[in-house]
Amino acid sequence: MLLSIIIVNWNTRDLLRRCLRSVFEQTKNIDFEVFVVDNASSDQSADMVRREFPRVLLIVSDINLGFGKGNNLALKYAKGEFILFLNPDTKVLDHALEKTISFTCSDKQIGIVGCKIVNTDLSLQPSCRKFPTLMSQVLILLKLHNFFPQCKPLREYHMLDFDYAQIREVDQVMGAFLMTTKTILNKVGAFDERYWILFEEVDLCKKIKLAGYKIIFYPDAQISHEKGASFKQQQALRKQLNFNSSLLKYFKKNHSFASYFVLLLLQPVSLSLAMTVQLLYYFNIRFYKKKYL
Repeated sequence: MLLSIIIVNWNTRDLLRRCLRSVFEQTKNIDFEVFVVDNASSDQSADMVRREFPRVLLIVSDINLGFGKGNNLALKYAKGEFILFLNPDTKVLDHALEKTISFTCSDKQIGIVGCKIVNTDLSLQPSCRKFPTLMSQVLILLKLHNFFPQCKPLREYHMLDFDYAQIREVDQVMGAFLMTTKTILNKVGAFDERYWILFEEVDLCKKIKLAGYKIIFYPDAQISHEKGASFKQQQALRKQLNFNSSLLKYFKKNHSFASYFVLLLLQPVSLSLAMTVQLLYYFNIRFYKKKYL
């Protein structure tokens, strides 16, 4: 029984080092291989992996392939029956990988397992959601989730009443830690490479669930996660463009044309709001430097 661990990295060298150390320190009783796909990092991530982790199978791309395509690239070479997609900004805690494999083996109908995710201070990081609905995404595009997080569509989408102490079947788990099998991926397909970043794990959960498998949240295994370490390097407008692009792809593929068209019409408003946030941040920084520095 072999586990293939796939990590896609972009400019998170120090976090990647911590992640890899935790994998090797916390995984003792199973056979595993580790792939790192470096997406054209400029911080010497690839050199660090070569120097400090000779066991790691390193794939270096000259361009940023994105999350899904990067994972799929390593998947072509993975020999394991079990596949773990793991973010570089995570840290494996208390033999989490061994526990997750043991649990996954307990039920052949399990398609994906996500573990309990905590912040670096060990506080809970919510990691399960319902599949996106038109209303929840309209509210998010209009930034209303910042003001009315408890309204019904958002409360249901973000699963604010979810008990993270219980093993539960869910719609989707966070892509920071996503375990499945090679057999299932061969049957339903891996990540849809039309997504560059965001919603690719939602789409994968959707098609695996439609194939009749279970998506399970398993709290007995835990990792810590420094959320969005790569994504937060981008400015607000670029983040919004990435989000909107992936959201539209997801709805075009998985929802009615009417729903897709509504979200398409909201694009100018959404991008204008993001631009406003970016400008406010820029002028606030300029004011601070001029007054205090």
